[in-house]
Amino acid sequence: MYCANCGSEIDDRAVICPHCGVATGKATNDASTSNNLAVIGFVLSFFISLAGLICSIMGYKKSAELNGKGKGLSLAGIIISVISMVAYVIYLVVLIATAILV
Repeated sequence: MYCANCGSEIDDRAVICPHCGVATGKATNDASTSNNLAVIGFVLSFFISLAGLICSIMGYKKSAELNGKGKGLSLAGIIISVISMVAYVIYLVVLIATAILV
């Protein structure tokens, strides 16, 4: 690729010409290529397990579109959410069982 301003040959991925400093018009937008649902699902899995599970599953499905970005984070959110919900159910069962026995 060649710079439109100075005509120097530059890398195809260049955002700014290294010779003259003019923008090539290929601005990168990292926000559109990040998996926000994976991050949200992971964070929510610690506080609101069901919402974290739902967002993590959606982030896991979206990771296929983004070439695997956020797949590990989504998987961690799913695992943490499931473990948290199972622990909560066990806690409720023990709580109810001790209330019945008393």
